[in-house]
Amino acid sequence: MTAPPGGSGPTPAPGQPAPAAGPTAPGAAPTAVPPTAPGAAPTAVPPTAASGAAPATAASGATPQDSGALPRGVHAGYALGSLATGAFGTVPGLLLLPYLTDTLGVAAGVAALLVLLPKAWDVLVNPVAGRISDRTRSRWGARRPYLLFGGLALAVLFGAIFAAPFGAGPASGAYVAVAFLATATAFAFFQVPYVAMPAELTSDYAERTRMMTWRIAVLALAILVAGAVAPLVRDAAGGGVAGHRWMGVFVAALIALGAVGAFLGTRSAPQGAVGESEPSLRAQLTVAARSRPFRALLLCFVVQSAGVATILAGVQYFADHVLRDSTTGPTVLFACFVGPALVVMPLWSRVGARVGKLAALVAASLILSAGGLALVAAPVLPTAVVYLLVALLGVGYAGQQVFALAMLPDCIAYDTMRTGRRQAGVFTGVWTAGETFGLALGPGIYGLVLATTGYVSSTTGTAATQSDTARLGVLLGFTILPALLIGSATLLLRPYDLTPARLSTPTPPPATADLAVVAGTKAEETDGKGATTP
Repeated sequence: MTAPPGGSGPTPAPGQPAPAAGPTAPGAAPTAVPPTAPGAAPTAVPPTAASGAAPATAASGATPQDSGALPRGVHAGYALGSLATGAFGTVPGLLLLPYLTDTLGVAAGVAALLVLLPKAWDVLVNPVAGRISDRTRSRWGARRPYLLFGGLALAVLFGAIFAAPFGAGPASGAYVAVAFLATATAFAFFQVPYVAMPAELTSDYAERTRMMTWRIAVLALAILVAGAVAPLVRDAAGGGVAGHRWMGVFVAALIALGAVGAFLGTRSAPQGAVGESEPSLRAQLTVAARSRPFRALLLCFVVQSAGVATILAGVQYFADHVLRDSTTGPTVLFACFVGPALVVMPLWSRVGARVGKLAALVAASLILSAGGLALVAAPVLPTAVVYLLVALLGVGYAGQQVFALAMLPDCIAYDTMRTGRRQAGVFTGVWTAGETFGLALGPGIYGLVLATTGYVSSTTGTAATQSDTARLGVLLGFTILPALLIGSATLLLRPYDLTPARLSTPTPPPATADLAVVAGTKAEETDGKGATTP
């Protein structure tokens, strides 16, 4: 489940924040900017020195971008891409598993594999997409062509997932798997270049977080619209196969709007400097693996994405079998989960500015986990209390997303300082592969829980009556299981140690740094320590 630049005046000592007149980027030295409403364009301010800028080197041939504020249109235009990522990241996780089990009649265990395997393919495809976009040279820059063509392909293929040309039955299950595989491939070629752009648009530590806040605000809106409205479109069209077809058309239109909007909205943005990519996929993966902060952040985010995706996969089942409200339940649950993100984003920005991105990410994750644990009592709680607990989940989810995604460009900037090479596509390719795999694991895990507890499939478009054991599986898969995944994943963040002070201290790369990365030698395992750190 990315963002824009900031202020002027005397530069404080490393790690010492400048005075702020309003909310600022999480975890960064605040800049003097007036407070803004969530989703509004931050007021333009004069440029500052970049805190995470990489020095120009012969290895990359790149010069860092000026850290002046990007135009408001670029802020909004870039954020529009989250309509595409939010819709694709949400609707399959929310509706594809119930579509297979309760409309096409696919057994829960088989459905789990059909949902998991095509997106697991992205573990290989996403790094390849990153490498290809790193090497692209066009009049539109390295990344923007993929926003347009990858995004439009994604829209068309998404609609095809729910076309159901063979009706219900095993053949339709196989068709969905193939269509989902093709759609996941198109998504890789849209998402990887899209996520890589912020590290190249600005080298300012705080500005990257502001960009991420914009992106997450639009992402929350996209998730809310896609996740809450898609079930309504399906039901309004009569449900079943026909209803899912119209729902697919609706989501495809939303994806196309986001892709075209991001392409046009970033036309005035600086293209940034894109360095040489690694010559092989193995070397590319080695680059990412040698960065200790990136490795820690990625592992945590993958596990947490699996937990969040497990919640999403269970929404329809939870509404059907725990709340016993299959009509309005999914929409209300989704609104309660995503809606708080639009309200609490400024609060999370203040928290991040005060305690830092890492501590804020841990706090948000624990709130998300605590809400899931409390929801296990849902069968005996009033419905209003259940919705309030789901809103608590949404508060934690908002912070978990914004801080994890704000820390990713910091990892990229740090690696550039350490090695002298700008390889945003490498890192974002590996990142999005991991994220996609985590999002695929969620429905797969939930489907296996259903299969283990004896869930009965249906071809009517309406959930069949379930045993007490199956209903318990529905409940535990939606509450305890994701809470444990999300909470325990914070322990993986212990090696993460990037701070504004560390990112503002130039680290001249040794002449052999790139060879060590490619060859995977022992020298690079120090991850910026010893000889590579002053």
